[in-house]
Amino acid sequence: MCGIVGYFNLTGAPVVRDEILRMSEAISHRGPDGNGIYIKDNIGLAHRRLAILDVSEKGAQPMSSKDGKWNIVFNGCIYNFLDLKQELRSLGHTFYSNTDTEVIVEGLSAFGISFFERLNGMFAVGAWNSEEKQLYLSRDRYGIKPLYYWFGGGTLIFASEIKAIIASKQFKVEVNYEALNEYFTFQNVFSFQTLFKGVIMLPPANTVKVNAKSLGVKHKSWWDYNFTEPDETMTFDDAKEETERLFKQAVTRQMISDVPVGSYLSGGMDSGSITAVASSQLDRLSTFTCGFDMSEVTGVEANYDERRDAELMANHFKTEHFEQVMNAGDLRWSLSKLVYHLEDLRVGMSYPNYYIARLASKFVKVCLQGTGGDELFGGYPWRYYRVFDSLNQQEFFNQYYGFWQRLVPDDQRKELYQPDTFDQLDPSYPRTVFERVFTFNTSLSYDTPEQHISNSLYFEAKTFLPGLFLVGDKLAMAHGLEERFPFMDNDLVNFAMKIPVRHKLGNLQKEIASIDENVAGKKRAYRQFDDGKNVLRKAMMDFVPEKIVNRKKQGFSAPDESWYRGENASYIKELLLNKSTCSTEFINGDYIQKIVKEHTEDHINHRLLIWSFMNFEWWCRKFL
Repeated sequence: MCGIVGYFNLTGAPVVRDEILRMSEAISHRGPDGNGIYIKDNIGLAHRRLAILDVSEKGAQPMSSKDGKWNIVFNGCIYNFLDLKQELRSLGHTFYSNTDTEVIVEGLSAFGISFFERLNGMFAVGAWNSEEKQLYLSRDRYGIKPLYYWFGGGTLIFASEIKAIIASKQFKVEVNYEALNEYFTFQNVFSFQTLFKGVIMLPPANTVKVNAKSLGVKHKSWWDYNFTEPDETMTFDDAKEETERLFKQAVTRQMISDVPVGSYLSGGMDSGSITAVASSQLDRLSTFTCGFDMSEVTGVEANYDERRDAELMANHFKTEHFEQVMNAGDLRWSLSKLVYHLEDLRVGMSYPNYYIARLASKFVKVCLQGTGGDELFGGYPWRYYRVFDSLNQQEFFNQYYGFWQRLVPDDQRKELYQPDTFDQLDPSYPRTVFERVFTFNTSLSYDTPEQHISNSLYFEAKTFLPGLFLVGDKLAMAHGLEERFPFMDNDLVNFAMKIPVRHKLGNLQKEIASIDENVAGKKRAYRQFDDGKNVLRKAMMDFVPEKIVNRKKQGFSAPDESWYRGENASYIKELLLNKSTCSTEFINGDYIQKIVKEHTEDHINHRLLIWSFMNFEWWCRKFL
């Protein structure tokens, strides 16, 4: 886990060393253990190191291949690097370090850029081919490690974080109105744009070739999720046993490290299952939980504090357990710092993530995370059952798009924005971006309930999951902490995509039977089920206490609905409803005031939208 930076003058002009150093310094928090730089004529690479594997100077980057052809900067961790290393040795390659970085650079020397497709792990790589005089950028299958680039015609700049691009004298910050429209529709960005005009997030499983001769950027997509070909002969027991085997293998693989490894431990099954396997590998695993002060919390949020269940598992697995208790005032203290590190605004109420990463970083350098289990094994049944009985593709799009307008629906968009901002927007753009996620994959069908659910799994893996990874990476790296995600092991993902939907959702057949096929277009009454991840729950029965396995799904979130009406109400008004509020250059202040009033006085829950207003306000203050 590190931070990488690159600067390529396609016109042939030499790279200025001071500029590369300034860009590298902007992301120094990502790599407190060392830094390095490579400059050769019109190419410059820089690296900030968080030493995890082979912490000696042998692991320093940028790193060159033995034949001198490749120079790379790499951020991430490759879990199958020892197997690949053995193969490369059989081909005559020699190694002087115990790093995965050296395996990548020698693999590029042996196989070219197709070697990226063989990596099982998380990575963002900038690779300079000194013979071709061409730059390649590549990113892992799932989009775990961030990589941004800006192409200014004659200059391409890339970095792990946008603030490094901003540090270049070439780049000027402007708001990207299309991305702004996406964010306030989905609380996410489904395209690969960012709020920074001209800055692109490299899509997952993509390798970019930057060609100085044509002054262009060429993308190659080399992998995609495929839930459309389940193995219908697979029995439930087969699915359960193989899931258990592959999950244990994945956690074991991701324990590889030359520094201390810990695990987050909520009260849920995913982190509990990881802790179960990890604690069997270490004599004394460190685990970390974030809880909440519930003294002034009411309603459904009264169950948000998971410390009791986390303590139950910590005692069960004999871990060294650490807890942090958050209160309402922690929002005010952390929000400006969070937005500075996040920079690319994405999903959810993420300041608890900032605190739990800070806690873990005091004791370990690597922390295992449970993200990915829901998206692969069907952990959000209340979402799928909204669309599983759609009659055709268009109805599926209509229903699902309606659900994913998490913040401001289409019919309120004109009320949301200032007139000058609204005039620069295409009102149909969010819907176009939404549908493009599906139409990009020509293998999707829309004829059966199972297909609709598979399409939902595909969509969330392509959009919601990368947002979670981005938040996890940025807020962990703010504290020099590497997060790893055992559910995103290539072998486990490949198998999970083959499991039939009926094994993932326990009530699917009951729901299908509730549709009256004799009445054209008839819809069943919506009911919320909590039957997701059925096969994963059964696979984890041997590891995790039964109470935890059968526990209802609950996200990691602070009780902000209550806190926004209580102690934080004054902070919200101070931030969003006064003369110094700068986001009102783009957002209608009267609309903000209406939303805040409805939440605080009329008890209409707008916590997601208020969170996003506060994030965008701090984004404007930090970056504009």
